[in-house]
Amino acid sequence: QVQLVESGGGLVQPGGSLRLSCAASGRAARNNAMGWFRQAPGKEREFVAATSSTGNTNSYSASAQDRFTISRDNAEDTVYLQMNRLKPADTAVYYCATGGSVWVLELGRGDYWGQGTQVTVSS
Repeated sequence: QVQLVESGGGLVQPGGSLRLSCAASGRAARNNAMGWFRQAPGKEREFVAATSSTGNTNSYSASAQDRFTISRDNAEDTVYLQMNRLKPADTAVYYCATGGSVWVLELGRGDYWGQGTQVTVSS
């Protein structure tokens, strides 16, 4: 079992920044790829970013590329999502998940999921 707890969401103005954190605990969380997903009201959950177990391989959705950065600290069993130049379209509940690989997470196939943290981008 792996437990995931997200934090760092909130209300931010367009153009602002937020950093989300996902603290993992439990069985060998650091051996898993980890990723971020989001779900806006009335929309399906979508992939945002993923990082390999070592943090050496990262992947981003087209909407996240060049604005978001995923990173991880295996000593702290935590993965981060730095979000810059936020837009109202980024408003969603953000979830982190573990997976077998970055590729598997790109397909939305997470093994364990957190409860989510709300991000609202509005003036």
